[in-house]
Amino acid sequence: DVTEIEEKEAQAKQEEQIVKEQELSNLLHEKRYLKALGLAISLDRPHTVLTVVKAILREPEGRRHLEENIVRLRKDQKEAVLAFLVTWNTNSRNCHEAQAVMETLLRHEAPDSLLQFSGIKSAVESLLPYT
Repeated sequence: DVTEIEEKEAQAKQEEQIVKEQELSNLLHEKRYLKALGLAISLDRPHTVLTVVKAILREPEGRRHLEENIVRLRKDQKEAVLAFLVTWNTNSRNCHEAQAVMETLLRHEAPDSLLQFSGIKSAVESLLPYT
């Protein structure tokens, strides 16, 4: 019977998730946005990433801080953010944040580099009607 082992594994995953949520909350409180972005992306939480982006943009010189943080993300993290912003852009409450992130990506990534992103074609097709 492996039920007990599976329950322990599920409980361990849940505890790990709670620890990561607390860490994310602490990072936001400490205004350590790059780590917060990375953690939210790794947790695959588009809404949390949006919350971090909004927090950055509320800061004085928020656009500059957003650029600094987005530019420092790894390629796979930028691809995830691109996928997230496609969804954000469809909602008028979040479109400004989506546009700010998209502007940063377009300014700091070479066109050839952007073409290497996974899902770029579908992202552009989805962004065009709302942009």
